[in-house]
Amino acid sequence: MSKETCPVIYWTLLDYKEWHFYIAATEKGLCYMGSQGKPFSETSTWAARRFPGSPLIEDEARMRQYATEIKEYLDGQRQDFVSPQDLIGTPFQLDVWRALCEIPYGSTWSYSDIAEHIGRPSAVRAVGTAIGANPVLITVPCHRVIGKNGSLTGFRGGLEMKKRLLELEQGKVSLTK
Repeated sequence: MSKETCPVIYWTLLDYKEWHFYIAATEKGLCYMGSQGKPFSETSTWAARRFPGSPLIEDEARMRQYATEIKEYLDGQRQDFVSPQDLIGTPFQLDVWRALCEIPYGSTWSYSDIAEHIGRPSAVRAVGTAIGANPVLITVPCHRVIGKNGSLTGFRGGLEMKKRLLELEQGKVSLTK
């Protein structure tokens, strides 16, 4: 990537109630959401791989629209996200990520359900790999994907974060202190 094509990556720490994770965006939209409680190095390592040569600039004001929507979601006041996203992936990954956005709030689908939904029923493992590459936890709701037997399965943010998000959506807990 030449210097002219290296987008600036703006970031901030979303530090809200018991939630602490980094979010990042390009001029085009939200491009990354970090794992609960992880250090900034998780974000900078991701940015160096996906946007080599791009500067990372802390800018709370520029990130406010994304942070506001995420906070509303964490408070149980938002079910859908409207802020733009800048998702970069293969055509297959983008198909999987679009399918994730079609899982209704408070519902779960299995990896097989996603594979069927995108018309690739034999691609269950590839679906799992694409889900694992999802850069924006929560706004592309990969936490809504569970094992076919109903078990909680891998999640970049960790299974505790996944469990908390599912409980939030199913109204089983209040995340408001």
